[in-house]
Amino acid sequence: MPAKDVQNVGDSPGSMTKDDDSGDQMQPLMVDGKASGGSEIPMGNEDKAKAEEAKNTAEFWAQAIKFAFCFCGLQASYLTWGYMQELIMTTVFNPTDSAPDGKFPSAAFCVFSNRFLAIIVAIIAVKLKHGAVLANNTAPLIAFTPCALSNTGSSWSQYASLRYVSFPVQTVFKSSKIIPVMIMGKILKGASYPLTQYIEAFLITLGVAIFSLMSKSSDSDASTELLGLLYMLAYITCDCFTSQWQDKVYTKYGRANVDPYQMMLGVNASAICITTFGLLITGDFPKVFEFMGANPGVLWYNVVTAITSASGQLFIYYTIKEFGPIAFTIIMTTRQMISICISSFVFSHPIGGKAMVGAVIVFGVLFYQIRRKYLARKQMSGGNAAPVAAPKGSPPPGMGKKKNSDLPRLS
Repeated sequence: MPAKDVQNVGDSPGSMTKDDDSGDQMQPLMVDGKASGGSEIPMGNEDKAKAEEAKNTAEFWAQAIKFAFCFCGLQASYLTWGYMQELIMTTVFNPTDSAPDGKFPSAAFCVFSNRFLAIIVAIIAVKLKHGAVLANNTAPLIAFTPCALSNTGSSWSQYASLRYVSFPVQTVFKSSKIIPVMIMGKILKGASYPLTQYIEAFLITLGVAIFSLMSKSSDSDASTELLGLLYMLAYITCDCFTSQWQDKVYTKYGRANVDPYQMMLGVNASAICITTFGLLITGDFPKVFEFMGANPGVLWYNVVTAITSASGQLFIYYTIKEFGPIAFTIIMTTRQMISICISSFVFSHPIGGKAMVGAVIVFGVLFYQIRRKYLARKQMSGGNAAPVAAPKGSPPPGMGKKKNSDLPRLS
């Protein structure tokens, strides 16, 4: 993203000082004293503009590579995680006394196993990078509790909804997260977004929904219950709150002072307490242990899910820190399209023309956003170029009294 430039008054190469003894002004560097009309033309302005443009272009591509890294990491982690999650919650295993239908008895335990491994990874990473687990943390652990609570609620609601919601309804809800995230940002942080960004968010939502619905039909016996809709509403609300609160923590305590490992530690420290308390209250631990005894394969499903969840969390916190919650939500929204494309390739399911219309809408908007940011950087570098010639008799650059409107803006 373009950084805001701050111009320092008096630091430009053309600024001058007065010599009280001679009354002469110091000449700017790189001038041609033989120019026609005696005017002083600063040399190297064109080179300076080109260097500035090259610098901005390099920064843009560096950010693009970093974004691609986040995109690929998130997709790899959560495509695997989503597949394992659905496998755990929808597969019919050997029945037990506490689970006579043969289905995994506790969505909360899936959340617990994810948090358990994640906090171990976070403790090791923070210890290696900062030399201590808590001593060098700028943000207190309590600052992460709200998003830990919402993150736990989001994960639990998503697991629980799989039993009660049909595929089309899941698609509509999961495709519509971008605009709710923007609204949550306005509520939590007072953030404002231009109308064009709302339009782009709507088009991405529409495109993903069209692509998903036209590429895969729901099972004939699948149905949606009211409880499933409530779970999905809870999932959307909690998920939107989580990413915006994490961005608020980065903003409040400084992005340089809170790294992804510290964010991961803070969120999971609170989340593991919440999920453990919930499992003890509901008595799910004995049910899960009994079920895993009868179905040993479930343990490995949970292990794989926990590993991909931990890697995904690292990418989440890094993406939000570098690019913000909106970019992160767009990446996660397009995950459905990637999932369907992989499924179509592996199982030779054709993707129809109607679905391709949705894909064109989504990627058209994304490429438009990329091009707009690139042109904005290019225009910014051009606007910072120094004037080529100084008219005869005009005050030297950097001299003279500045009006308030001419002073550099720091925001």
